[in-house]
Amino acid sequence: MSDLFQAAGLTPHAPAPLADRLRPQSLEEVVGQEHLLGPDGPIGRMAAAHRLASMILWGPPGTGKTTIARLLAKAGGYEFMQISAVFSGVADLKKAFEQARMRRQAGQSTLLFVDEIHRFNRAQQDGFLPFVEEGIVTLVGATTENPSFELNGALLSRAQVFVLKRLDEPALESLLAKAEATENRKLPVDAEARQVLIAMADGDGRYLLTLTETLLSIGTDTPLNPTQLGQLLQKRRPAYDKDREEHYNLISALHKSVRGSDPDAALYWLARMLEGGEDPLFIARRLVRMASEDIGAADPLSLLLTTAAKDAYDFLGSPEGELALAQAVVHMASAPKSNAVYTAYKAARRAAKETGSLTPPAHILNAPTKLMKTLGYGDGYAYDHDVEGGVSGQNYFPDGMARPKFYEPKPIGAEAKVKERLDHWSQMRRGGK
Repeated sequence: MSDLFQAAGLTPHAPAPLADRLRPQSLEEVVGQEHLLGPDGPIGRMAAAHRLASMILWGPPGTGKTTIARLLAKAGGYEFMQISAVFSGVADLKKAFEQARMRRQAGQSTLLFVDEIHRFNRAQQDGFLPFVEEGIVTLVGATTENPSFELNGALLSRAQVFVLKRLDEPALESLLAKAEATENRKLPVDAEARQVLIAMADGDGRYLLTLTETLLSIGTDTPLNPTQLGQLLQKRRPAYDKDREEHYNLISALHKSVRGSDPDAALYWLARMLEGGEDPLFIARRLVRMASEDIGAADPLSLLLTTAAKDAYDFLGSPEGELALAQAVVHMASAPKSNAVYTAYKAARRAAKETGSLTPPAHILNAPTKLMKTLGYGDGYAYDHDVEGGVSGQNYFPDGMARPKFYEPKPIGAEAKVKERLDHWSQMRRGGK
């Protein structure tokens, strides 16, 4: 056996990774999830009562999902079984369920922990249902993806979903302190570099301990500054998946920051998306949408500026073209806002669906043929440019259709003057002056 270890470059007694050696031994030792594990938290209450319900643990990597599952099994006296949806198939599931059934017959409960449960397809997820319903297993699934999108509704109805938080700075600092106490020495970094190290972890406790283990192995007692730390450790790209929930979360944050007239927050979310590797042209398309939906006629320049920003990015590429996107974001976040055009268009579409195929009134129909003139096409049309004030006040809706009011301009920005004109013309149509 020792020959096999040596061939792999290992020894039979190689120490476990630091993250494994620091794995909590009780729920009280888990950091950063007090809202779930504390005495008043839902999981904490379950553990105290020694009665566990099936659950889905949803959260970023390195927040303690596997550890919590192990400790729950330990606290409740359950046999712990673990499978990964990445490496397991139907045969593995059948074997796990059969073993759990035999344990139940012997009076032993089983906690089945399924890592990356969202990677099982719909049919495989349905396979859990009878075993969960019969109590053969207590299911604890772990996922980094939104369960609402990735898990079957039937499975979700039989399990509680608990959201784990990314580890904040105090939680990560407590991990560093625990690592130093375990290794009986301080990290070779100055105070500023220590903060940079915590930032590098990006809320992932396991990754922080991996970085810590690297630092403790370099064999220097001279504290590293942030520049030296950056040269030694490679900062990973922020967690961001362009095809999944984080993609939609961040574009929603950018959109709502623009709508909320907060240029600083809007720039932050723009930068987060670009740093995460988002396609700048996807962002450009959404900026054009924001210009029409949330700013509209209050600042017509926004639509021109967003389309120009798209063209500028096409022309320059990254990173120079990204500045044009930033300019558009700042302009729109700082501009007056109106959704009046957006609201009016939606109302007009509803009316168009409801009224079907009503024809325009005869006086605004073209009459290119003699027959059409005989039928009254164009008869009585008033050419607005020949009317004093340039507005005739004629009806342009179908005959017999009550005149609706779709567009309600707001007294904001450029739309304020539009409102004045439309109010005046509306009075004219009612017979006023």
